[in-house]
Amino acid sequence: MSPQFIAQLYSFTALGVGVILGLAGLGSALGWGLICSRYIEGIARQPELRPMLLGQTLFTGGLMESFPFIVLGISMWFIFANPFLSALLKSLPH
Repeated sequence: MSPQFIAQLYSFTALGVGVILGLAGLGSALGWGLICSRYIEGIARQPELRPMLLGQTLFTGGLMESFPFIVLGISMWFIFANPFLSALLKSLPH
């Protein structure tokens, strides 16, 4: 196995991780936009429910915000532990 092949494997992994993190950030931004728009709609329809809607909005936003952090953890696993390289090394004859 050549060093160029290993470098190419790492570069493809880094490219994939970059795309994954970008999509997770986009999903988080879209999620916050939808949550806030529904919160404002709810206040416009029933202003007396504002305190309850605020609590539910922040709770839902917190759950939604955990998704990019989970993706970040998985991405760091791909970068530092690189399961593709370890699988490749196991498949080589000794």
